[in-house]
Amino acid sequence: MTNPLTFLDKHTIGRRNLIKGAAALAATAVTVKAASAETVAPFGELGVPTLSTNPLPLGPLPGSRYPDSHLESAHPKVSFGPADFPAFAGTMAVERVATGMRWAEGPVYFPAGRYVLFSDIPNNRIMRFSEDDGHLSVYRQPSMNSNGNTIDREGRLITCEHSGRRVTRTELDGSITIIADKYNGKKLNSPNDVVVASDGSIWFSDPIYGIGGYYEGVKAEPEQEKHNVYRVDPRSGDIKVVVDDFVEPNGISFSPDEKKLYVIDSGFTDGPDNPSHIRVFDVDVGAGKVSNSKVFADMPKPSITDGMRCDRDGNVWCSVGWGDPKEDGVRCYTAGGDLLGKIHIPETVPNLCFGGQQRNRLYICGSTSLYAVYTSAQGAMKP
Repeated sequence: MTNPLTFLDKHTIGRRNLIKGAAALAATAVTVKAASAETVAPFGELGVPTLSTNPLPLGPLPGSRYPDSHLESAHPKVSFGPADFPAFAGTMAVERVATGMRWAEGPVYFPAGRYVLFSDIPNNRIMRFSEDDGHLSVYRQPSMNSNGNTIDREGRLITCEHSGRRVTRTELDGSITIIADKYNGKKLNSPNDVVVASDGSIWFSDPIYGIGGYYEGVKAEPEQEKHNVYRVDPRSGDIKVVVDDFVEPNGISFSPDEKKLYVIDSGFTDGPDNPSHIRVFDVDVGAGKVSNSKVFADMPKPSITDGMRCDRDGNVWCSVGWGDPKEDGVRCYTAGGDLLGKIHIPETVPNLCFGGQQRNRLYICGSTSLYAVYTSAQGAMKP
């Protein structure tokens, strides 16, 4: 299969120098600018482990040239030139398009408006990045410490809320409908990520990250003994458990044909013997049943993956971060689980989504910033 990344060998120059500038903590308030160069008020101390002490500018990452050294192929070509890098013709680089967040998560693209919505969890808001003019603005605040977002077939925003301990839908008139907040009469833990199937059913993960403290939600005791993956029936609204054996279920995605369900287990955050991997299931979407669970891809501990999306060819693109800075960024796997390549980002990466008018622009949520790069792949229609 053609590698949708089609980029350079891992022995690069700019990436290593860039990573050396990363610091454990940044304890000073910074003033940031939106991509439109409009000044945004300072957000105070940024408690993100991978924030650089020398803030990066907007635009292509420092040291970028064609082909961009931040892009690493698992199967490097012998010769290099424009014909070998069709994925990046026209941009030449990974770009930092917006900054000023504390913890950016859950991006989703709205083609009708040509904008990306994404969560800034600790700042309790949803941000909006306009693709046409690069303007960054606040879409909703408070957001109930929103995390994962997606879009349904009617163009409505579906959101996982930590402090609300619920999944909601923003109607076209702006009102909010609660999709799920309880199971068996008890509160959900803290819904994390969500996807909508073609039949309208809503599938979401429910770990305990959002109730572990006050930084990304409201500290509380979990009421659900197990950390489940749920399905909400599109007609009755009934909620049922589809998988109940995860340590910490996290990112979730369907294959383009909806025959496979991918779910991340980031349980390594709870202990060194726990998993840091993606699992894959055969799925019957209409019946809400999964089977034949197996590990799709292991992450290099101590790093974990957090969020993922599939492209139209069935390749799986996932975030990587929290551990080795050299692994911070994005990984791309074939549908068979073979690593195709990596995109190196100078921050821990929680999540990503495809956007753009051709669905070939990959938007990447770094810890404090939103990045973007054109690829030769097109995102699947299921966000």
